Parts: sequence; structure tokens; C-alpha cells
Amino acid sequence: MAASKKTSNFLEKLTPILLIATIALAFIVGNLWEKVNRLEGGTSVAGQTTGGTGDQAQTGTAPAPKQVALDDIKAVFQKDVIKFGDANAKLLFVEVADPSCPYCHIAAGLNPELNSSAGDRFKLVTDGGTYVAPVIEMKKLVDQGKASFAYIYTPGHGNGEMGTKALYCAQEKGKFWEAHDTLMTNKGYDLLNNTVKNDKAKSGELSSFLASAIDSSFLKSCLDSGKYDGRLQSDIALAQELGVRGTPGFFVNDKNFAGAYNYKDMEPAVNEALK
Repeated sequence: MAASKKTSNFLEKLTPILLIATIALAFIVGNLWEKVNRLEGGTSVAGQTTGGTGDQAQTGTAPAPKQVALDDIKAVFQKDVIKFGDANAKLLFVEVADPSCPYCHIAAGLNPELNSSAGDRFKLVTDGGTYVAPVIEMKKLVDQGKASFAYIYTPGHGNGEMGTKALYCAQEKGKFWEAHDTLMTNKGYDLLNNTVKNDKAKSGELSSFLASAIDSSFLKSCLDSGKYDGRLQSDIALAQELGVRGTPGFFVNDKNFAGAYNYKDMEPAVNEALK
């Protein structure tokens, strides 16, 4: 009887521990499943299919992209968007993105963990793969004075509003790329999708995370002011005018690349524009 009672007491103590461990394991597995599911299939937000495959238009996983004229792309550089350079450059890049979108991270090339988890086709060259992240290559050409670049937000994944407003604020101080590159890391991805999630009350957490890129006091004040709330809507409307249905969406002059294309696939259009 004494041994039976001891066993019973032991099991009573063990049961809550096992329950907590089971819940924790389920949470971890659920998070992993969600991330892999997002990467493998893309997600649909407000009727949009996220541009996950890099050749979605050709494979039929998304509607054929709208034909856009060069004048339409030049007009983007006349609008109130984040931009570098002007419409007079021979080579114009436009990126339509959401900083919470996994394939935008893949195209940015600063989140190798996410690139690798999406499969061999998106594994970065620096990690032994063949994928050349287009955003990095575009920025190089902008820095060399060979191209202009515009960045437009649209909600391709659903948790990028606060991150985008942080980019608008950073642009005020000439720190767009610094803030962008910090957000487009694995830690930035997790912060936007698992902590901030468009919650204005989390402006402090976001500002602290971006402190290495931009003064956190300024950034928090800028985010809390709500000054860029309307800017989100004007960006979204512009993306719709350009026929972009998912993220990321790229234009090289009037050539539409709907998805996280390898830069190698964009390069012929780039070279043609620079002739």
C-alpha cells in the first residue's frame, strides 16, 4: 500500500509537468508548421495570392500580370512613395512588398534561414545555392547611379503595417535601407509576424528593435503620431493601379516580374534597359 501511495503521489506531481511540456511542444510544432505552410503555398490576403514561386504567372498559380507601360512606371516616381532617383534614369526598378511577407524576405536576401527553408531553388549563392536575391542587386545599381528605385507597400501577408510605417519614418531621416535591412532578417520577420502584428501599442518594441538603424525615440514618436496611416492606403491603391496582386511584385522598366524571381531571370531586362 505504501509503495502504491508513493506511486500515486509521484504521478500526481508528474501530470502537470507532462501537460505543460505537451502544450509547449504543440505550440512549437504549430509555429513550425505555419511557417512552412506559408512558404510552400503562399497565403491569400484580401483576395491576393502572395508571390511565392517566382514564376507564378507562368505556372498558372496567379492571374497573368497586367501589361504596364513605361509611362506608368515613370509616373510612380512622381508620386509620394519611397524612392531613390527619378524617372529620367534609363533603368527603373519598382518593388511592391510587405515586410511581413516571407517571399519578400527571400527576395531581399537577408534572411538565409527563410531562403533555405523554402527549398533549394531559393537557397542563396552564399549558402551554396543558386538564388541571387534581386533587391540586393537592384540596390547595387542604384548606389552606382545606374538605376532609380521605388518601394510601394501592399498587404501581401497581413502583418506589415507597422513595419512599413517604420520604413516611411526612416526615410525621413535618410535611413530607409538601414531600417529595411534590419527588418528583413529572420529576427525582423519573427518580430513583425509574432510580436508586433500591426499593433500600434507595440511601437516601443519595434523602435527598440530598429535602434541600430534609426534613433528609437524619433521612430517611436513618428509611429505614435499616426502621420503615415493614410500613406498605407495610397500605396495600396497605387499597387492596384499597377495590377500587382501579390507580394513581392517587381518591375524592371515596364517588365513585370510577379514573384520572388531569381535576379538572374531579371538580368536580361536590366541589360536591355542599360544599353
